[in-house]
Amino acid sequence: MSPDTRLMCGLSLLLIPTIVYGGVTILGVLTNGAFGAPGPKSLSSSQAALYRAGHAHAGVLTLLALFLQVAVDNATIPHGLVWPVRVGAVVAALLVSGGFFRIAHLRALRALLYSGALILVAVTLIVGIGLLRA
Repeated sequence: MSPDTRLMCGLSLLLIPTIVYGGVTILGVLTNGAFGAPGPKSLSSSQAALYRAGHAHAGVLTLLALFLQVAVDNATIPHGLVWPVRVGAVVAALLVSGGFFRIAHLRALRALLYSGALILVAVTLIVGIGLLRA
């Protein structure tokens, strides 16, 4: 594992406690405070669904970001794109999951979700093509 991969994987793993706390908070929201941590009160069903989606995407996309860090080491990617891809993988996870939480309360912030999705598509295409070229 390269030092760059080790750094980005370490930083990505630091996000895991926030994802765990988010899950405990969602548990509190969905059980009306019977379990988990306190969170927003009286969410609509669509807001609760967006909270679930944000939490699920946070976990899955953080795992994908970890995989992409290792894959970059084995892909043929132009040197100038390596760091943007590494950082973009983590940023996409933050923007997509954060976008779901934000649009639960303020639909105007859906740009967070869409920009994260675009970054995610770009990063995965670059790494995928780079792996096929390697």
